[in-house]
Amino acid sequence: MAMTADGKIASANRAVTSFGSARDLEHLYELRATADAVMCGARTVETAETTLSPGAAKFRQQRLRRGLAEYPVRVLVSGSGSLDADAAIFKARISPIIILTTARIAQVNLKRLQAIAEEVKICGHRELDFHAALLWLRGKWGVTRLLCEGGGELNEALFRANLVDEVHLTICPQIFGGRTAPTLADGRGAAGLGAAATFELTSTRRTKAELFTVFSRPRLVA
Repeated sequence: MAMTADGKIASANRAVTSFGSARDLEHLYELRATADAVMCGARTVETAETTLSPGAAKFRQQRLRRGLAEYPVRVLVSGSGSLDADAAIFKARISPIIILTTARIAQVNLKRLQAIAEEVKICGHRELDFHAALLWLRGKWGVTRLLCEGGGELNEALFRANLVDEVHLTICPQIFGGRTAPTLADGRGAAGLGAAATFELTSTRRTKAELFTVFSRPRLVA
């Protein structure tokens, strides 16, 4: 994720969803080149017009050298199944599209998405069961490394489920402000410090005006 210096990942009206440098974009493709699958939420798909592609040929070659498929499996998350069938990702038929949803999905939405995705998987009743979903992705689709690209609601759900091993965070030199501007982790949020997701800062690198950081799950001490 890239965020502004005040912790926003988009402007309050969501008119601005991309503000990182060319180096930050390249870093995104470098990360995609390490993953079996790339995942994002419904709103990210619709507002950022992403296709979750692996990028230029050099990144696809990196994937092949690592023993991965040339194109990653693409995983979309929508608890209600209200994804826009005209979103750019559905027009780019480069690799399988998997949709994770819940039993809340209306039958009309389920049938519509089944027609445009390789598979629609119901995981959970009211809320998506990410533990079950990730186990299924591993067993059915061979996903052992999953890259999540937001947005804030999806990120928060993964933090709350204790399913995040590593966070790659680019801090950019802008201030958006706005009490309704989305952040790295929105959603329900922790009720107290003890419930906060905790990480170790394992890497920092400054490139021009941006700070590239990596936070990792704390190592267990025997």
